[in-house]
Amino acid sequence: MKHITLERGLSRNTCLAYASDLEQFFAHLGARDPLTASSDDLSDYLWELKTKRKLEPVTLFRKIEALRSFYSYLAAEQRITCSPAQSFRAPRLPARLPRYLSQEDTERLLSAPLDGSFEMARSRVMIELLYATGMRVTELLSLTPESVNLQDGWVRVLGKGSKERLIPVHERAVGLLKQYLTLRARKFPAPGPELFLNRRGQSLSRVSFWRDLSAFGRKAGLKTKLHPHLLRHTFATHLLQGGADLRCVQEMLGHASLGTTQIYTHLDKSELKKSHAKHHPRG
Repeated sequence: MKHITLERGLSRNTCLAYASDLEQFFAHLGARDPLTASSDDLSDYLWELKTKRKLEPVTLFRKIEALRSFYSYLAAEQRITCSPAQSFRAPRLPARLPRYLSQEDTERLLSAPLDGSFEMARSRVMIELLYATGMRVTELLSLTPESVNLQDGWVRVLGKGSKERLIPVHERAVGLLKQYLTLRARKFPAPGPELFLNRRGQSLSRVSFWRDLSAFGRKAGLKTKLHPHLLRHTFATHLLQGGADLRCVQEMLGHASLGTTQIYTHLDKSELKKSHAKHHPRG
């Protein structure tokens, strides 16, 4: 399950749970090869979990995700022609509030000491840019130098469905980008087309950046396990807590629906208590 840990930022406990779920499915199949399982086999198994074992929707959802991940990986590795779980629909779950970093932890992350290497400087500006724009990690890694307008403070992002959007970038991120571009030109006379490059001057992988982000979190002394999407959640939450307009945040995130953005209108308990004390007549 290593590829799931790296790609999706899942915890070790979740990956262990996925492994246990797959072992249960293999036991259900008996002597049959899991690579030959059909969608009907999976449906029968899940129906048994739902009707006979009376599993809660959350547990059933996780087991479906484990099967999806397993067979998607096999299909990507061309060990099977297509995933038998590709058409499955997970049970509807109540909306979960996204996790995010506090402003204090975010500042600690962005102030972590550097070791003077090109790799650390690159990762530092990537983290700053994710927090400055809220873009997805795939969007970040696909940026080119031409995507960034340093003079006016904008970055052009190509999002889902090849939809293009412009996101403003604050001066601190612009300053770091200028420094990085100077280092990039000095290190690579003939670099690849992407903005962010690995040590060979080629495109940087998601796995490499995930590892760099985790290393920064350890340097900053953060207990929260970091993954790129956490910075997207943090960007949206901090903007809305600061009073930003919901539709502006929707535009910057590239959400097709305002309803998707509304989940970020939550406040942590401390902010909720402060607001209650400040505004209630008997506060």
